[in-house]
Amino acid sequence: MEIIGNVEDLTTDVDPEYGEMNEYGTIYSVLKCPACEKTNVVSYDWWDGIESEDEVSYDFLYPRKPTYPIGLPENILSSYKAADKVKTIDVNAYAILMRRLLELVCLDRKAKSGTLAAMLKELADKNEIPSKLVDVAKGLKNFGNIGAHAASGTLTKEEIPIVNALSKAILEYVYSAPFLATTAENKLKKIKAKKSK
Repeated sequence: MEIIGNVEDLTTDVDPEYGEMNEYGTIYSVLKCPACEKTNVVSYDWWDGIESEDEVSYDFLYPRKPTYPIGLPENILSSYKAADKVKTIDVNAYAILMRRLLELVCLDRKAKSGTLAAMLKELADKNEIPSKLVDVAKGLKNFGNIGAHAASGTLTKEEIPIVNALSKAILEYVYSAPFLATTAENKLKKIKAKKSK
């Protein structure tokens, strides 16, 4: 990425006898992506003893690194990340990928029906997901259908937060909540085991 600006927040230690000794602090850089032409802001700690670029560790300040729901199976997390990468490039492609993600969730939860709508109903019937969440999933499916079919219209960046919130609601219910419950249960078992010794 092209560096289009730097701001240095540096401190110099001064020894009364020898003068300036060490310089250290934080450097903030604004970078421009050559592909999408968007800007990124990073910071890194710097001191005058740095000998190579390998010693620098960048913190991305903007845009914020995305956070993903915890407890996702690897293939679902991978699909979620892939969709996340295209959301600012093509909203319609993003919606299609999120719809595909929803289908992966259904397959992961062993739904056998043919269409996505049928798989969602099957999961609700098996109490894998509550029926109210099926309505959320149908909303995500419908956005994906609009993204896939040009005659249905065109999605805009205003729909990104809606599609994202719908998908997160489903993933957190199906994967994150059980993952947290299992983690807490295992932790409590360890605490009780230590206490009984």
